[in-house]
Amino acid sequence: MLKKTRIMTPGPTPVPVDVLLEGAKETMAHRTPEFKKMLANASEGLKKVFRTGDHVFILSSSGTGALEASVANTVSPNDKVITVVGGKFGERWAELCKAYGANMVKIDVEWGDCVKTEQIEKALKENPDVKVVFTTLSETSTGVVNDIKPIAKVVGKTDAILVVDAVSGLIAEPLEMEKWGIDIAVAGSQKAFMMPPGLAFVAVNGEKAWNRIEKTRSPRYYFDLRAYKKKYTDTPYTGAVNLVYQLNKALEMIEDETLEKIWNRHAIFANAMRKGIQAIGLKVFSKKPGNVLTAVTVPEDVDGIEFLRVTSKEYGMYFSGGQGKLAGKIFRVSNLGYVDRLDMISAMATIEMAMYKMGKHVPIGSGVKAVEEMLMEGDE
Repeated sequence: MLKKTRIMTPGPTPVPVDVLLEGAKETMAHRTPEFKKMLANASEGLKKVFRTGDHVFILSSSGTGALEASVANTVSPNDKVITVVGGKFGERWAELCKAYGANMVKIDVEWGDCVKTEQIEKALKENPDVKVVFTTLSETSTGVVNDIKPIAKVVGKTDAILVVDAVSGLIAEPLEMEKWGIDIAVAGSQKAFMMPPGLAFVAVNGEKAWNRIEKTRSPRYYFDLRAYKKKYTDTPYTGAVNLVYQLNKALEMIEDETLEKIWNRHAIFANAMRKGIQAIGLKVFSKKPGNVLTAVTVPEDVDGIEFLRVTSKEYGMYFSGGQGKLAGKIFRVSNLGYVDRLDMISAMATIEMAMYKMGKHVPIGSGVKAVEEMLMEGDE
């Protein structure tokens, strides 16, 4: 039977046709005045998204490149750091810090739960020599959102800097770098930016962060933010020309809709999906779910791996499975980026049909009805 492909994963996310077409433009030399102007425009647009007046650097890499750049530029060998580990991407912070020889203080959080500000405050009091606190806005592997604002306030009272993984959370969740006092935040193009993978962004906010970067003794070359600052708003290395075309178009679309409306849209869609999941008797995995995705616990009598095969191969709907120890135990439905109301309804209908096909006789139509009702309520 004919089927269309629909991507409801938290990265890569669907890309608007207008953004795709920008990538088909003729590639220009990356040292021309025309391309430098495009980079400057993109840098200014990114400042608005990160809510900072300081530097935002554009890297030719995935989001993990921005994570590594943050560690390489702030952690010297044997520096004491705090890493919040509450999912696969919290683990990535810890793995990177280990690779750069950090003396780590881990805050282990149950997967599916959020870190408490009090946990970070306690760790800082017990370790006054901590240089950097690494945490995550949206833990994509579990669907959890962490409350960064009070965390930033606590870290701001110390000599440590706060580095936030906002790779999936930026644009979908509120983030105010200057107002909240976040020192460094990172993001990637393939999430709420509605772009293909290939670009990563590092925002450095304030003198405290720059002092840390200047004092760091770790070896660094391609990801040396001092080199990017020296060339700003140009790039010290070859720019990803066609991706920058696409970035400018995506930023234009984001500005037209406004961040506030985009935050609200993501909140409405995420809430609608959770209501739909509950209406058919399934459980939301996250104890503090965010607006990026909904993580759903796979029923014990359903094969989680086979469920994803059915949704993709038979219905053309791509969800994400669990990562690490959650593989086969949860599935994740994203509403990130270029997703509209009918995408949400289609996603819910797919879950119902796939569950029923696998012998889990959920009340067909109940989830769709709940999603529709929440979406119409959001229109009011």
